[in-house]
Amino acid sequence: MPSIETVAEPLVSLRDLHLSFGASPVLKGIDLDVHRGQAVSIIGPSGSGKSTILRCITGLLQPQRGSIRVGATEVHTLAKEAQRIELRKRVGFVFQQYNLFPHLSVLENLVIAPRKVLGRSRIDAEKEARALLAKVRMEHKADAYPGQLSGGQQQRVAIARALAMRPELILFDEVTSALDPETVGEVLTVIRELTEEGMTCVLVTHEMRFAEEISDIVYFTENGVIVEHGSATQIFQHPGSERTQEFLRHALGDPGRRPATANDPYLLTNLSRYSLSV
Repeated sequence: MPSIETVAEPLVSLRDLHLSFGASPVLKGIDLDVHRGQAVSIIGPSGSGKSTILRCITGLLQPQRGSIRVGATEVHTLAKEAQRIELRKRVGFVFQQYNLFPHLSVLENLVIAPRKVLGRSRIDAEKEARALLAKVRMEHKADAYPGQLSGGQQQRVAIARALAMRPELILFDEVTSALDPETVGEVLTVIRELTEEGMTCVLVTHEMRFAEEISDIVYFTENGVIVEHGSATQIFQHPGSERTQEFLRHALGDPGRRPATANDPYLLTNLSRYSLSV
């Protein structure tokens, strides 16, 4: 992982973030920082507010209280959709569901936004799209349609589509949750390579061992609050909160750190033996 200059101003800063859906509070005072080049994972039980945090960062949800800053943009003050669109040009979002346009080919899924939103020429947009497809090992499927692809292949195309906007930050929201176990490794490999290249990433994930391997900082959330945060080593090896310890015991499958098994598809040292779907 790249070395991080943590004294620098964070790229993303959340302070005292509160959000409720009706009478149900979802976020109860979230503080979170993401520095350029960091991989930050948000872990915790279902319903703890993890995905809501990502949607607040990109302006999809508006908090009732608190502040959100991405670069120089005060996200919580954005009142017009045009302003939020400008933000989303800089922030990529990869969802659990792939959200590809089913009537467009893989190549056209990558080309459409750079052309229509960023005003790039067809030649330039297509050249970069093909390079990104090669990056995620999907160049041979450029003319295929989403319905002809496996789940893992669609998710890799979705990642390439997010990268086509040249974002300074990319958010991953449980991107392996809808995948068959056999295709999880191919998506994790792509994300790992992005973090190694220094892409600033925030991941909501239930893949605990993957989060431990690639994260600079880990936040553990429950019931809309940050219970604990720190380096991946601190959170996974020496968690200070009893609740974090209990969660990890259940998530990793035994009272201590779960030992790696020889055929474990999520262990990074074993990812290379899984060929990417063709």
